[in-house]
Amino acid sequence: METQKDGRYKTAIVMFAILLASYMCNAMDRQIFPLLLSDVRKEFNYTIYDAGLLSTIFTLGLAVAGIPTGYLLTKMSRKSVLQLGILIFSVGTAATVLAYGFTDMLFYRAVTGIGEAMQVTVLIAICTNYFSNYRSAAVGTLSFTYGIGAIIGSPLAGFLLSYYQTWRFPMIVFGLFGIVAMGFIAVFVKPWFSETLGTEENQRNISAENKLFNHNIVVLTVVSVLWGLTLYAYFGLYPTYLREALKYTPPTAGSLMSFFGIGALTSIGGGWLGDRFSPRVVLGGAFFAAAGLGWLLFHSGSSFPVLAAITLVWGLVAGGILFVNVAAYHVKAVRPALSSRAAGLFVTTFYAAGAASGYILGFLVNAYSWQTAADIQIVGLSLIAGFVSLALKPERMLSRQAAASPQPATAPATAPTAVPVQQT
Repeated sequence: METQKDGRYKTAIVMFAILLASYMCNAMDRQIFPLLLSDVRKEFNYTIYDAGLLSTIFTLGLAVAGIPTGYLLTKMSRKSVLQLGILIFSVGTAATVLAYGFTDMLFYRAVTGIGEAMQVTVLIAICTNYFSNYRSAAVGTLSFTYGIGAIIGSPLAGFLLSYYQTWRFPMIVFGLFGIVAMGFIAVFVKPWFSETLGTEENQRNISAENKLFNHNIVVLTVVSVLWGLTLYAYFGLYPTYLREALKYTPPTAGSLMSFFGIGALTSIGGGWLGDRFSPRVVLGGAFFAAAGLGWLLFHSGSSFPVLAAITLVWGLVAGGILFVNVAAYHVKAVRPALSSRAAGLFVTTFYAAGAASGYILGFLVNAYSWQTAADIQIVGLSLIAGFVSLALKPERMLSRQAAASPQPATAPATAPTAVPVQQT
């Protein structure tokens, strides 16, 4: 019997690896468009704040689709929703090359966010249910995969751009990656893994609140908004800062951005911290560290080795600790029956803020300077988020339970305890 369980668990790990590979395709696209943005801007003569909006508008699609995806998961299987999300994301990515102007390009980029919301929500639903005793660490695997995508995506996009001399070719290539991933998921991912509801012990856990809008959720919602405004301002316009202010070439800028991905490879360890220590300590300390690193990103000159080291540590804090645990703490803040709605709330607030972040930073850059804009948006909002995190009440969140065998899900229409969320 134990041998059978071990074999089933190993099979689950393989299937989860396939799902993570599909998310890596997503992460690669998120890295390449900001890198290509300078070329897009030159071709269409966009302003810096228009370019910033294009770079982060996908998060509006994420925000719009977050809560509806949570409800959709009570009507359809997770596997079906996941594949539909990947399809929407991939088509939107490739269709960007067909844009004639600002409005239709903005639409295509927003559509990719809708697909990503569906994909990420399902992935976190699967990992936090099947690996329900290690929720933060499980979410950490997604950020780890994002790091791999960032390491591969930015240099590859820089190479393709330099070799083919058009920003359109990389977009088409990365769009096709998602279609290939859909085929692997259709063949290899089985319902007994993707549709599980978690352990019986965790479903009976009563340490968390039995209502959605409780104290911790309100605090985490504020934190999500602040962090969305911060992190996606960096993602959206830091490559443009490297290319236009520091005069980096596309391959060099791509190589530097890949160090964020290297730092994010620590995300499983960051999730481990979130599973074992107080959320006030984990989030508060990480946000204060993010404020200092945000200042260094824009005030440390143009030396590649210096900025690479700072970016690596920034990736560790931003991708390895903060993204992982802000997402996972939403799941832990409510009982399992409400976790899908809490997860959708996270996706909506985090990415809705991210949608405006690039435009705001671009506006501040245009009004002041890159350094002053970063001090206001990236440094200042990180500090505020750190202080807000201190208001969390850890004793009113899900506690870690003894391991037990995951329970298979019933039909999707009767599965109100599915646990979706995000991400980056």
